[in-house]
Amino acid sequence: MDHAPRSSQEPKLRTVLRQDIQHSGLLKTAKREYAELREYFLSEHRQQQLRSMGVIKKLLFIPWWLIKSLLLKLSWIRRLVLLLAFYFMLDPIRIKANTEGLQFEQNSSWMGFVLILLLLMLELKDKLLAKSELAAGRTVQQALMPEPEPLIPGWSTWLYYQPANEVCGDLLDFLRIEEWRFAIALGDVSDKGLGAALLMVKLQATLRALAPDYNDLGQLAAKMNEIYLRDAMARSFASLVYLELHPNSESVQLFNAGHLPPIRIRQHMLQEIEKGDAALGLKPHAEFREQQINLAGGEALFIYSDGLTEARNSQGEFFGERRLFDLLKRCPQGSAHSMGAFVLAGLEEFVGDTPHHDDLSIAVLVKQ
Repeated sequence: MDHAPRSSQEPKLRTVLRQDIQHSGLLKTAKREYAELREYFLSEHRQQQLRSMGVIKKLLFIPWWLIKSLLLKLSWIRRLVLLLAFYFMLDPIRIKANTEGLQFEQNSSWMGFVLILLLLMLELKDKLLAKSELAAGRTVQQALMPEPEPLIPGWSTWLYYQPANEVCGDLLDFLRIEEWRFAIALGDVSDKGLGAALLMVKLQATLRALAPDYNDLGQLAAKMNEIYLRDAMARSFASLVYLELHPNSESVQLFNAGHLPPIRIRQHMLQEIEKGDAALGLKPHAEFREQQINLAGGEALFIYSDGLTEARNSQGEFFGERRLFDLLKRCPQGSAHSMGAFVLAGLEEFVGDTPHHDDLSIAVLVKQ
């Protein structure tokens, strides 16, 4: 395949800056960036203190808390360089020199600017290197993610995931085990960030390898638990809901290893499926049960990760189960996509511009 040659010429800085200023989402992006800045640098205790402060008090405390947190997160050498830069900028030294009888006086505040620019370049270098590695990891994860609406005769399906960061610690997968046997898995690894993403990929690979060899889902879960305990880090665990269904059948077999109970939706009535067993990696030789559900036409199963109920708005309020259940009772009946999109729209309305704090995964199954 022929590819058009890429231009090696850098864009003009003036053109880029003009595009930045004219960007339609400038204010919205600035608000989101500021919210993410506060979320990262300020602890939960500091966030709670801010909610009880007036505007003037916030203006006094926020800059100091942000600067203090910045200094604590820098390496020791960069911390000293930044403090030196502050010194030059806030208390500049005037340097005098004589050359052939002429006296020159130089303000040293420019040195503070140079040191801060140097620090910015070093931090940006670190960030871009890490970002490129995370982007490669995300590409791998996206390649492993299932299609949004996998086809199963007699069923309507909808799968959705949204990582909170570059990589996702949730497991969402669709397996075509045999022509008459399909599976959907949704799970959540206890860790966050890159570590959780690596464990998720390991868990997904293990599940794909084992699922075809087990007809008893309880035994499948027990084997998954054994392998997770052997390979995962100490104090790490994973919750997992695994469902198998057959074309044009009303029956769904599943095991629930420590995950939130799937919700059965029947004529706008909700029923949480029986609580499952222990999460994977919590204890050796754990026993797991296979459960079975029979769905009539039009009935649905809603499976989700805690990134849904624990999503927060700008006031720090959780979305919570009550709002979720209210949305599910009002969901349009018919397709899995319409139900999932309805819940997602309700979530986005509640969250607004607040950044997501946790990975979000949703699976919806509707019996046709």
